[in-house]
Amino acid sequence: MGGYILVSVLILITCGLLTLVVLVQNSKGGGLASNFAGSNQIMGVRKTADFLEKSTWSLAVVLLVLSLFSIFVIPRGVATTSTNSSTELRRQQEAAGQKAVDFQAPPAGTEVPAE
Repeated sequence: MGGYILVSVLILITCGLLTLVVLVQNSKGGGLASNFAGSNQIMGVRKTADFLEKSTWSLAVVLLVLSLFSIFVIPRGVATTSTNSSTELRRQQEAAGQKAVDFQAPPAGTEVPAE
């Protein structure tokens, strides 16, 4: 259970960082990189744009890996489908000697006997 929570938190943090990095960029090539247009800056326009692009791709890959890894840490047996639970209920009723209740509707055109 602890691994599931850890992976979920890491996915949320990655999503937040990816959102911020994408919002900082400008689709026309401006964005944060245009603010560093001075030639005496340590990181110029091109280096900032490269950093933001590499950050975007890196965070996207991390998000993909965490999403795939989450398959292995999801707790099993917590949620069952309705068909599995009704089948399990029927087995329990039959094992207890009770009459199994069928929850499915009869086919169209058939008459249901009155009890």
